[in-house]
Amino acid sequence: MPAIARSSQSANGRIRIGLVGLGGRMRAHIASLVRIADEDNVEIAALCDCDRKRLETAPKDYPELADLKYVTYTDQRKLFDDKSIHAISFSTQDHWHALQTIWACQAGKDVYVEKPPSWCIWEGRKMVEAARKYKRMVQVGMQNRSNPFVREGMQKLREGVIGKLYMARAISYKIRGNLGKHRPTPVPEGLDWDAWVGPAKMVEYSPFMHRRWYWISNFASGDAANQLVHDVDKVRWGLGLDLAPTTVMSLGGRFPPAEDDDADTPNTQAAICQWAGRNLLVTVETRHWYTNSEAWMRDKYPFVSPNQCVGEIFFGTEGFMIFPNYSSYYTFLGPHNEPGPCGFADPQPDWWTESIPHFKNWIAAIRSRRHEDLNADILEGHISTTICHLMKISCLLGRSVHFDPKTERFDNDREADKYLKREYRPGYEVPETV
Repeated sequence: MPAIARSSQSANGRIRIGLVGLGGRMRAHIASLVRIADEDNVEIAALCDCDRKRLETAPKDYPELADLKYVTYTDQRKLFDDKSIHAISFSTQDHWHALQTIWACQAGKDVYVEKPPSWCIWEGRKMVEAARKYKRMVQVGMQNRSNPFVREGMQKLREGVIGKLYMARAISYKIRGNLGKHRPTPVPEGLDWDAWVGPAKMVEYSPFMHRRWYWISNFASGDAANQLVHDVDKVRWGLGLDLAPTTVMSLGGRFPPAEDDDADTPNTQAAICQWAGRNLLVTVETRHWYTNSEAWMRDKYPFVSPNQCVGEIFFGTEGFMIFPNYSSYYTFLGPHNEPGPCGFADPQPDWWTESIPHFKNWIAAIRSRRHEDLNADILEGHISTTICHLMKISCLLGRSVHFDPKTERFDNDREADKYLKREYRPGYEVPETV
């Protein structure tokens, strides 16, 4: 898509936002934007989805839209051409994020894009290049970075509350079970399946492909980049790691094998990561079946949803700190795990309102025109997601990979380099030059 004239708005003017992808996660976008509309002078001005039925049922699916006036599009490129729209908020499939973001930047729109921002490492770098070239504010949906209690906990780590840091652990234990079979059926009326598949390899439609895409490698990277990208990002933030790791070893698979499950990304995976010049160790793990908790996460300090153990553990020479959810931290000091400083929201925010501070930060950066003001700028999102992609590549190869974070290529490893980029369908190519 060629560059076109940029949208314009004054620093204090009303910001008109278009929403793309009316799936489950869009509920948080709509709930957040409606809550901040008056205070931050923003409005939802357009909706876009390649499924006409989702556009038709949007006021019912998202009651907050019922009294709003907006235009609708089935082709996102026409939305990008609308010069009255200043910014785009994407809640779409992983395989679409890079091309959508680049197109929107070229059209002069600021962007909020859900995590993970990319399907592969090369795409993430192109997103950064587009954001900088067109001077766009691109915020990644890593909303933990805007939560006041998480930010407070990170500051405590920097101040040495648990001593000198030497290790961190990111975990995601969610019961998902078997995910179903790919049984091709006719494409539902109103759904543009070609547009939905977009840059990915074309496959026959099935409800499995349409609804379980998170765990299908053609469209996503499984839980290594779905949930764990949040946790890996917080580990990198807490340890002050400004680059991707140089060595990653990851193993995993779908355990136990199931005849009624066609998902092809790991449901059980573990990784070890190290950084050159840093005497630190990072471990990462995901599980989809029944499991214990760790460091009282889930059992004493629950996640946003019940029966899920998700969070991060930081280890220091004087104790350890946990972030058991998106809005709290707890420290435990000395050999007897004496409670130390903590911070938590009471009650815990729900899935739909937890992102409000993150959207407010995005709007503030749109007005300041400084990407440095973003809490989760696309560069930060790209670096953290690169770790998840390195886990994926190592797991696919069944061995360690050694990565140069400055060139974003592997060290004399052509086999691994093949996974840096994907093949795109004609008409949906992520461009070499953005």
